[in-house]
Amino acid sequence: MKKLLNELLVTQNNLDAEKILRHPSYDVAQEVKRFSIEDQVILLDKIPVLKSSKILQHLSTEEKYNILIHLSENKAKKLLDLQPIDETVDLLLAVHPEKQAKLMAYLNKITKHNVKKLMAFKPETAGSLVTSDFVAVRGNWSVKMTLKYIREHSENVESISYIYVLDSHGYLKGIVSIHELLLAADEEILSTIMIQEVISVHAEVDQQEVVKKLLNYNLAALPVTTANNEMIGIITFDDVMNVMEAEATEDIQKLGGSEPLNQSYFESSIWSIFFKRLPWLLLLFVAEAYTGTVLKYFEDEIETVVALAFFVPLLVGTGGNTGTQVVATITRAIGIGEVKFKDIFRVMKKEFAIGMLLGLALGVAGLTRAYMLGVGTEVAQVVAITLLFIVIWASLVAAVLPLILRKLKLDPAVVSGPFITTFVDGTGLVIYFMVAKTLLNL
Repeated sequence: MKKLLNELLVTQNNLDAEKILRHPSYDVAQEVKRFSIEDQVILLDKIPVLKSSKILQHLSTEEKYNILIHLSENKAKKLLDLQPIDETVDLLLAVHPEKQAKLMAYLNKITKHNVKKLMAFKPETAGSLVTSDFVAVRGNWSVKMTLKYIREHSENVESISYIYVLDSHGYLKGIVSIHELLLAADEEILSTIMIQEVISVHAEVDQQEVVKKLLNYNLAALPVTTANNEMIGIITFDDVMNVMEAEATEDIQKLGGSEPLNQSYFESSIWSIFFKRLPWLLLLFVAEAYTGTVLKYFEDEIETVVALAFFVPLLVGTGGNTGTQVVATITRAIGIGEVKFKDIFRVMKKEFAIGMLLGLALGVAGLTRAYMLGVGTEVAQVVAITLLFIVIWASLVAAVLPLILRKLKLDPAVVSGPFITTFVDGTGLVIYFMVAKTLLNL
């Protein structure tokens, strides 16, 4: 592939361009990325426009913009016309307003109107994912007429898995799958074979609801309507895959104790990453100072029984690790709708039982370790009992906090591993030294 692209750069051989057509657009895009922006422009200018438009879909926002503004105006217009309208909207929303104006100038009047309409929807809603490229027909059409219309008008339509039946005012009346259409007799009327109870979403709903509906009903595309059922467009499964990837990336970054990046890692500047990470690190730094305060408070006990200090890392580490496991499980369960706030007591009961079992197992391990270090029976008992209490405490805290945050309409992912670890560190030390004071009569 690389050799083929290099040859295409230095020659005007149409045969090389035709060979490119045989390769998947994704593979070509990955190789094109390796070239300088100047060479990328030359390559996409030489590759036929239909193939170029598909290659462009696999490039990043910044790469797309740089190529489009350096191409000839005629080629840039053709490429934008062939882009799925939802991807054009994503591109325009991602760039600076000045860059946005340059790209807008390349759009034809109809596309520009549709793009502006879709750009008006709030981010992370169903409306922000919509493409207005879909096949719309009338209920009084025959199957034969509909198939003829599809052949003539669906070349640039993103998905024809379903055909949408609208009335004269653009209201959604029903859908017909392409499978049903192909099996139906030519003379049948669409209104007699269409599904009237349509599964759809309103444009204002959160994008996670879209993901759930597409997955739960196993759909290839989902119609998006206004509150009064006027058809706006559709959301395809590949758009939802992008949402799922973005949501997973965001949650993972938050679970790591950092604000999510707005761009890919290499597209994000050092300063932008710095400012994303710093607030959380400062917050955790202040919270972690509480641990030092606890140690200072119990300074006399530590001086009396120095062996207590040996087990501080073991105990706080175990509590933090337990909390991190639980918060990851509960946050995921909340995300997929399996667990809700009304289940809080069920969750607490279950995590208490699991924490009890884990605490007993780790308590035995802690007791064994303490005996191996030769710190004496009393200190060994303190370690074992503390492990039991800390594991139960960490399990309950990590289970409850995400549910409370969701109830407060906050993102449960912010209860990240580092935050839980920091919180359990401090409270775990209090538990440890209170158990020690009680059992050792300090």
